[in-house]
Amino acid sequence: MAQRDPAPSQPAAAGAPAVSLTIPVAPEKEIVATAQADALGEYIDMGRDKIDEVKLALVEACINAFEHAHTEDNQVHITFRVGGRREAGEWLEIEVLDRGRGFDTAGVESPSPQKTFEERRRRGWGLHIIKSLMDEVQIASGEWGTRILMRKYK
Repeated sequence: MAQRDPAPSQPAAAGAPAVSLTIPVAPEKEIVATAQADALGEYIDMGRDKIDEVKLALVEACINAFEHAHTEDNQVHITFRVGGRREAGEWLEIEVLDRGRGFDTAGVESPSPQKTFEERRRRGWGLHIIKSLMDEVQIASGEWGTRILMRKYK
């Protein structure tokens, strides 16, 4: 039997100023979410390269939810938070939540170039890409759905 995570507690930044967005599971709706990430990144004066990294990680998280969650409500819930202090480092945090079937986070196979080229498996890089682009990433999944919580420092 696959091991699944219990429902996550509130994020550490739960009291930070937040913007919530719910998008339908539909082609290219992740672009709506990236516009919000772009605006909030600019709001905290995050560099363009970092904003673009956040947007790419967000696209990957949304596409994973679209393709794998199989939600009954056909929605992905996204919460954006900004926080920190200018002298200690400001950040943009994004929580992507679906109420789908969840998955065994421990059973996710790491992608490799060998599998990609020799076995022609071009899929399976999403979580790896998210982790490589963001400064902090937490993934929790279970019967309640899946939550990806990611943070990028300015």
